[in-house]
Amino acid sequence: MAADDLFAPVAGRSAATVEAGGAAALNRSAPLAARLRPRDLSEYVGQTHILGPGQLLRRAIEADRLQSLLFYGPPGTGKTSLAQIVARHTKSRFVRLSGVESNVGDLRRELSAAANRLTNSGLFTILFIDEIHRFNKAQQDVLLPDVESGVVRLIGATTHNPFFFVNSPLVSRSQIFELRPLSEEEVLTLLHRALADAERGLGYLPVQADEAALQHLARIADGDARKALNALEIAVLTTAREPDGRVRLTLAVAGQSIQKKAVVYDGDGDAHYDTISAFIKSMRGSDPDAALYWLAKMIHAGEDPRFIARRMVICAAEDVGLADPMALVLAQTATAAAEFIGWPEARIPLAEAAIYIATANKSNSSLVAIDAALADVRSGRTLAVPEHLRDAHYQGAKRLGHGEGYEYAHDHPDHFVAQDYLGAARRYYEPTDQGVEKKIKERVEKWRQLMDQARAAGPSAGVEKPSKPRPDQ
Repeated sequence: MAADDLFAPVAGRSAATVEAGGAAALNRSAPLAARLRPRDLSEYVGQTHILGPGQLLRRAIEADRLQSLLFYGPPGTGKTSLAQIVARHTKSRFVRLSGVESNVGDLRRELSAAANRLTNSGLFTILFIDEIHRFNKAQQDVLLPDVESGVVRLIGATTHNPFFFVNSPLVSRSQIFELRPLSEEEVLTLLHRALADAERGLGYLPVQADEAALQHLARIADGDARKALNALEIAVLTTAREPDGRVRLTLAVAGQSIQKKAVVYDGDGDAHYDTISAFIKSMRGSDPDAALYWLAKMIHAGEDPRFIARRMVICAAEDVGLADPMALVLAQTATAAAEFIGWPEARIPLAEAAIYIATANKSNSSLVAIDAALADVRSGRTLAVPEHLRDAHYQGAKRLGHGEGYEYAHDHPDHFVAQDYLGAARRYYEPTDQGVEKKIKERVEKWRQLMDQARAAGPSAGVEKPSKPRPDQ
């Protein structure tokens, strides 16, 4: 690790406690990404939505008016580097802990030291906790009193959404800033800087880099600056020199150095839920190409095929519905097939179902109808079952009048009879004109018209008695 790195561990201490601003000799054996960390805001690349001129975080850093902060975003977007810049600008003591390595004892020790420091010298402490989401609830609760009283100013860094993985009281006492993946242009800027910087980068080597190679690294890094810089360093240090002494970085060398694209995807965090959300919305929006891309991303990342299939079953019922009932059948079949065969072949039935759902006619009438009925049940008066619809199978039911007057639909023309099935006038299902549901709509409108006519004529008008015994239903 670089000796001027503010986060370097100090010998003999369980937690790395470093005085901000103490730069020492550079250790070139440290990874390029660590050596090239920005020293101030002028060197920081990306995150202009929070660090651009006039933005809140930039103003707070420059004015040294920071309170507790939570930085979250994908790997390699500059969370730790930003905390380091804060440390260089602040007049406070800087202490680093790791959510992976530290425990409650480490927390209590540093918080006690911070309280003594504030009492004895008036010096505030900035407590930087990397991977803060790895702390459990009890560990996070230890921070609350000292964060609230101002004994420490907390800076937490996490790749997980703090609203899900950090205690609500701690979130409410902190300002949250989301860091976004760097653009290809921003990553390319860092690669050029690394090649030009002779002190901290690779500028001390005679490197001749093809622009196409650098663009490939910037694109495949997928917004992760650390990944791009590490790939560049591997490419340069492992490539044999040309006869003229230069290191030639070609597209082929760059491709070997970065190899397979690592998709930003976590099994239980934002990427997991954001990707499945995009997948469902693409099918709902009738875009099979977008649906296939998000499906491919989840397959590449190793997502559980049953999770993907379950969401497709829901989408088929919710968004396609009765406009094309086969969508639900196909989604359920794809679920059984995916569970039976697993990856990689499961991609085929899942893709088939995704394409079918995306290209099917759409109707959410079933969802709207059941939610409307549920709303009535929850908020309205509970309706009693009409006497003629009640169970008449048991002894004594007829003495109570149960089943009396019920008309068996199959004894009537078109297997339909107009009678009261609810005991109140309610309309929940409103069929659409989409696909198969158009024919359903025609039948439902005809039946409802007959029902209305029967109600207007009276309880027994227009109803013929069955000529054969009916089952008591």
